[in-house]
Amino acid sequence: MTTAWKLAEADFERVNVNGSGISLGHPVGATGVRILATMLRELDRRQGRYALETMCIGGQGLSAVFERIA
Repeated sequence: MTTAWKLAEADFERVNVNGSGISLGHPVGATGVRILATMLRELDRRQGRYALETMCIGGQGLSAVFERIA
């Protein structure tokens, strides 16, 4: 969250309240799996239906949409 956001205006249902890969730790070779595991845990905790994972890997871009079906 940036300091420009006011807490009353932030939509915490739509943002990553857990932080980024850097703030949670950046394990070499396991970043994607760590981001995926955190995303799936948060999707289940919020009882959400969809989640978006995005990564920048050495200048390449990657994104995936996941749907919780159970």
